[in-house]
Amino acid sequence: MSTAHWNQARIIQWSQRLLDSYRHWTGIELIERIGGTKHQARRLFKAPFVVVSHGVELDPILNYGNQAALDLWELSWDQLIRTPSRLTAEPHDRPEREYMLEQARVNGYFDGYRGIRISSTGRRFLVEQALIWTVIDSAGRPIGQAATFSHWSRVP
Repeated sequence: MSTAHWNQARIIQWSQRLLDSYRHWTGIELIERIGGTKHQARRLFKAPFVVVSHGVELDPILNYGNQAALDLWELSWDQLIRTPSRLTAEPHDRPEREYMLEQARVNGYFDGYRGIRISSTGRRFLVEQALIWTVIDSAGRPIGQAATFSHWSRVP
């Protein structure tokens, strides 16, 4: 990433929403919460596991991906934040993806998701043991959904 997008005020704030919401639903921290918000945003962006999120639009657009997510989906930051979230899965895998997202909407989070995803260049990969959670604001209102996982493998 040529510029430190994670260092922008709105991304630092969104990173805090991701971290706070994850803790809210799971009772555990996604990363060690040391240092200030800027330090935490940098740690989240550089984490060795994938973190990706989208907003609450009718057709949600990705609004965050850490470096692991950018690398896996083979996207630049600017490409990522223009990508409809549904395009991270192939058409025949989207109903299962939507079911999992609905479970996270209803219950706050969904743990143990497994499914095939596709990169921007058409490379397929199997995601395992993913956790999806609802991102909430300080008043507890849903403002997005996020996912994290550290297990994936390429699919021929």
